[in-house]
Amino acid sequence: MRVISNKVLVDFAKAHRAAGTPLQAWRKLVESNAFANFAQLKAMMPATDRVGDFHVFDVGGNKYRVIAAIHFNRQMLFIRHVFTHAQYDQWRAKP
Repeated sequence: MRVISNKVLVDFAKAHRAAGTPLQAWRKLVESNAFANFAQLKAMMPATDRVGDFHVFDVGGNKYRVIAAIHFNRQMLFIRHVFTHAQYDQWRAKP
């Protein structure tokens, strides 16, 4: 599956240095697999949930959240947001 775009992960890691290694490991895992649907994705990455139209990945031992839109038919994952756990909670609390 192709991840669009790694720049979002790199930029987040500049502000949160400890995030770089787990985010890149997550990206490599996603890119080295093809997922036909959410069930296959969830089987490989159990800490993944669907929230509305987005998929939410817990990364780095639940310290970071990657919010993505996935097009399984095109094998493309579009990163929409990367948050710390606290930032994600604030984002989710917005109406």
